[in-house]
This record gives sequence, C-alpha cells and structure tokens, in this order.
Amino acid sequence: MKIAYVLNTYPLPSHSFIRRELRALEKGGVEVMRLAMRRSTLPLVDPRDREEEARTQYVLERGALGLLGALAGRALRHPRRFRSALRLALRAGRASHVGMLRHMIYLAEAAEVARRCEAGGIAHMHAHFGTNSAMVAMLANALGGPGYSFTVHGPEEFDAPAALSLGLKTDRAGFAVAISQFGRSQLCRWAAFDSWDRIKVVHCGIEPGAFAEPAPLPDGPVRIVSIGRFSEQKGQMLLIEAMARLHRVDPSLHLTLVGDGELRGALERAIAARGLGAAVTLTGWLDEAGVRRELAASHALVLPSFAEGLPMVVMEAMAAARPVIATTIAGLPELVRPGETGWLVPAGDAQALAGAVSELAAMPRGTLARIGAAGRARVLARHDAAAEAAGLAAHFAAAIEQG
Repeated sequence: MKIAYVLNTYPLPSHSFIRRELRALEKGGVEVMRLAMRRSTLPLVDPRDREEEARTQYVLERGALGLLGALAGRALRHPRRFRSALRLALRAGRASHVGMLRHMIYLAEAAEVARRCEAGGIAHMHAHFGTNSAMVAMLANALGGPGYSFTVHGPEEFDAPAALSLGLKTDRAGFAVAISQFGRSQLCRWAAFDSWDRIKVVHCGIEPGAFAEPAPLPDGPVRIVSIGRFSEQKGQMLLIEAMARLHRVDPSLHLTLVGDGELRGALERAIAARGLGAAVTLTGWLDEAGVRRELAASHALVLPSFAEGLPMVVMEAMAAARPVIATTIAGLPELVRPGETGWLVPAGDAQALAGAVSELAAMPRGTLARIGAAGRARVLARHDAAAEAAGLAAHFAAAIEQG
C-alpha cells in the first residue's frame, strides 16, 4: 500500500507526532511519500526532523511555471475534471477569508500533487490539518488524483470551520480523522449526517520505548514545566500571572517555559515586570531528548491553554509519569482526570491555576508519584503510536478498497 502524506510546512519543531505516525506506518509495511508545500524557515534542532526534511518533496520548489504547467496538463488531458475542480476551488474561495486567488494557487499545487501521486503509484492521499493541506488534497482528488483523507487537530480548524470549508472537505473525503472524541463532535457539526460514520478517532501516539524508565520525581523545591509555542492560545501569559501570586508565598517554586514564538518578547517583559527573573526560565525550542530532560527535572506539567486539540506534550508528560495541570477544554478531559492523573481548571482563571499549582506543591512526593503512575498507565493504554498507526492503516486500506 502506497500512501502520500500531503502537508503544508513540514517538518516543524512541533510536528514530532506526524513524524512518529509516519515511522510507525512504515514499520507496519506502508510506503509513504511525503509531499509538503514548503520547507520550514525555523531551525530544525532535532536530527530526526532533518532526516524527515531530506525525505520530503517540496511542491512549491517546482516554481510557478512548473505548477502552471502541471495545471495546464490536467486541463488538457482531463477537461471535465479540471472544470469540476475549478468550480470546487471557486466555491471554497468564496467562503474563505483568504479569497479566490489563494485557492487558484491551491489548485495549481493540487495539480502538481496529483501528478506526483500518479507518477509514484500512490493509492491514497492523507493530509494533516483541515486547513490548506486538506484543501490541496481535495482538489488533487477532484483533478483525478487518488482518494483522500485528512486529520483534524484543532483548534485552528474549529475557529473557522465555514471559512475552511471543513464540512465540504469531510463530505468528499474517503474518511476524516479526529484526534479526540471532542474533535469528532466538531466535525459532526459541519459534515452531512451521512458522513458521520466516516469520521474516525485516531489518537496521536507516543513511542513507549522513549519513556521506558521514567525518572523518579526530583528532590528539592517544586519545579513545574510548560511546553509549547508561545502564542495567545497556549495561555503562557496567564501562567506568569499565576506565578506572580505563587512567588509571593513560595519563592522557591520554579517554572520552565520550553518553546518559542511570537509572544516571547511580551513574556520576557512580563517576567521582568513581576520580578520573576530567578523563578522562570525560557529554554527556546528543544529536541525530543531535551523535552524529556525537562520533564524528568520537573514535578508536573502545566498547560494553561485557552484553545487546544489534544496536545502531545500532555501525553509525553504522562508517559514520563508526571502529573498534569491543564484546562477544561477540547479533548483534554478525555485524558486528564482530576484526582487521578492531574488537575483540570477553568481556562482563563489565574486564581484557579495558581490554586492547583499550590495544591500540587503541598502534596507529599509519594502522592504525586502515584498520580504520575496513573497518568502513565492511562496514556500508554490509549496512545501507543504503533497501535494508532495500525488503526489508521486499516482505514486507508478500507478507503482504497471502496474506491
């Protein structure tokens, strides 16, 4: 079975879950062609990301003339399909905030994707994210390419489902994937009722072997870690507010922020303004080994997000036997169970967030270790990358068989 993965910018430092999924599929015997629209402009600190970059074909590197040539070739050889795909692109463009011109570019990208799939003997395309990569896969299929499916993560897709033609993409797909039951419910909101049985749940997975022997909780003052892109949706600024409250009571409490992004400058200024320079460390992006080291040095992961899908960092923290403090949004309650594997607090509530951290800090280390062990058992049972990839491969096979 030969599959093409259709991606926008790949790999990115935050795409380790896609890389794990691809490697697990390949270990299971699936051949995967990687088709990304563009390269990342961010530094790839993980050598496995650099390996993925070397294995990926970049559509836009064919150049404007090459893409137009691919589109003209489709129009000449399959005029009816071209007209159908053009109408589809115009329909999506009218609904979108990025407009018609951008969708004409997607159509040209789709022609190149269809050409490469045809040349490579690809039986099915799969896109990650319900944004422009799924649009390109849908248009490539309309131009005569193989059937397609796509995985929706959130929260971006759920912020603008109509503008992204999310229902249309789902209705035309061989199947659609959500990474949580919450995500599936959101797809059901926009897809036709007849499409619901083709909306599957396939969790993002972790590699249990990478967390084979979790480090014991460290001695000394409580250390918490938060991991993710520095952006509004991740809520790190709220965590700085909570830390300011906690620091007045317990100056020994330490927070490590792993990641980077557009809010780094604002976060640095907020940390300085609140006198938290010694209590908060910003590491920048780390590779997977670096993330595991920070988890091992911590007593808990804190994720104060305002909007999410189901974050990989929560799975990785639980696999590392670390309790999790997260917000009661999206798919997080499906994994984090209050009193069992961690804490859930209302999103946007700095006082509640500080209260959960304070409660965690006051707990005996043995109790924290038991919470961490319960989280580890739960995530290993639900999010094994090999098992989830096998389920996805079965969906591919069924979609190919059904044509």
